[in-house]
Amino acid sequence: MASVAVQTYLTPREYLAFERKAATKHEYLNGQIVAMSGASFAHNFLTMNVANQLYNQLTGGECQVAASDMRVKVAQIDSYFYPDVVVVCGEPRAEDDTFDTLLNPTVIVEVLSSSTEAYDRGEKFEHYQQIASLKDYVLISQNEVRVEHYCRQESEWLQTEFRGLEDVLLLLSIGCELRLQDIYRRVEIALG
Repeated sequence: MASVAVQTYLTPREYLAFERKAATKHEYLNGQIVAMSGASFAHNFLTMNVANQLYNQLTGGECQVAASDMRVKVAQIDSYFYPDVVVVCGEPRAEDDTFDTLLNPTVIVEVLSSSTEAYDRGEKFEHYQQIASLKDYVLISQNEVRVEHYCRQESEWLQTEFRGLEDVLLLLSIGCELRLQDIYRRVEIALG
């Protein structure tokens, strides 16, 4: 999802009070509010395809999936983000009694756009890595068949890339698999 920086400084408490009343979503990074813009058809379809596949596989288990509106906090840097898809296993831990800010995600999925790709791969991923519960970070291109999977192995993140519709991404931390043909179902992109 594309974003636009707004030059406003708020404390984390002020941000949450503002965000809970806002008609649109804003991320929060080190005191700065970042307004979230709308997403393309491809972005929305990719997000829902992934969320749907994970939801179907996680039904009846201890993990739950949410798409787009679940705010995640990186406590170490007092920053808040809205991943495209997030999975939490076990009891969700919330920041406060409003229960709208997740502290313990297990899997985070971001759908890349031209305006967010460098940020999602770089600075945002660096922030997400500080979340101790996070086991998998998945980046999905909306411009080509390309899925990048980062899996935490103790203190390192191992990367695997998938480029074929016949490929299958295994998310061992939650016991799920994502077939690229299902991720890209009904998404119009140049297939080579």
